Amino acid sequence: MQAMEAMDQHSASTRYARCLEASKRIRWDIDRDVIRGRKFDVSKKFLPDGLSMVWALDFLSVRQRRLVSQIQGRSYVNIVGLLERYIGPKILEVSRDHWLGDQVALEALVRFADEELKHQELFRRAEAMIAADMPAGYAFMPRPNDVARAVLSKCTWAELALTCHIELFTQAHYRKSIERAADLSELWKDVFLFHWKEESQHAILDELEWQRENARLTPAERDQAVNDLIDLLGLVDGILQAQAAADTDYFLRVCGRTFHREQVQKLRDTMLKAYRWQYIVLGVEDERFQRILGEMITGEQMKRIGAALAPIVG
Repeated sequence: MQAMEAMDQHSASTRYARCLEASKRIRWDIDRDVIRGRKFDVSKKFLPDGLSMVWALDFLSVRQRRLVSQIQGRSYVNIVGLLERYIGPKILEVSRDHWLGDQVALEALVRFADEELKHQELFRRAEAMIAADMPAGYAFMPRPNDVARAVLSKCTWAELALTCHIELFTQAHYRKSIERAADLSELWKDVFLFHWKEESQHAILDELEWQRENARLTPAERDQAVNDLIDLLGLVDGILQAQAAADTDYFLRVCGRTFHREQVQKLRDTMLKAYRWQYIVLGVEDERFQRILGEMITGEQMKRIGAALAPIVG
């Protein structure tokens, strides 16, 4: 038993070290590497069709579909920034366990938090630059600090589960959709290229911390943690419902065209479906997330999560 624990500890230490090495190797700067004096090209799409689901809106013109992708792409910048707002403080909190222990793990986690702060700055700057070139009237509904406080009111296990979920769905977005799309604004695409480079390490570190936290819990504590995770996913869905409605209203005001009642409803339904697909479904159905979560909880607990998500995923 002791030999197995020693092997697990050695394996974890090796993974922390690899993440630290990768963080040092790929370190990037917002102005020098990402923005490079460029602007967002509003003659092109921001979010690719596979994420925006504009293919379902066959009554829109090419220009109008592009506008939908830009509105969703702007909200993508803001929603990802919002969802990651709590991560830096949380990672600094869990790093406390390594203060007088594994110094490589500590450095890896401190760099993780530093990189998340850089991502926050990148998203703030991207929003300001996009706002300068898009029609007035866009509104981002949630208050980031309020959302972060709500997330941080839950248990560490659920917070790390949500973090892993976020980091895995952003990676899936980039690898499976954004990277392959040739018709996107080059700067918008680069924002998420560089974000993806660092999130690849963050997902590994979060998995390690989540597993470490999981090992501490009693079965009763873990059962309550599952309830907290369900609450957090419900919180995310509430944010998506509000922003999908606001973004649809914004599109209807600025697109320069009126629509039939059925078309307006189709716009609303598609916007919400796309947001749920982007920020919830792709994460919870991710094979790696399913594997990590499945190794921690019981079949009954997994069914409970599935039942809570059924109205969203369906």
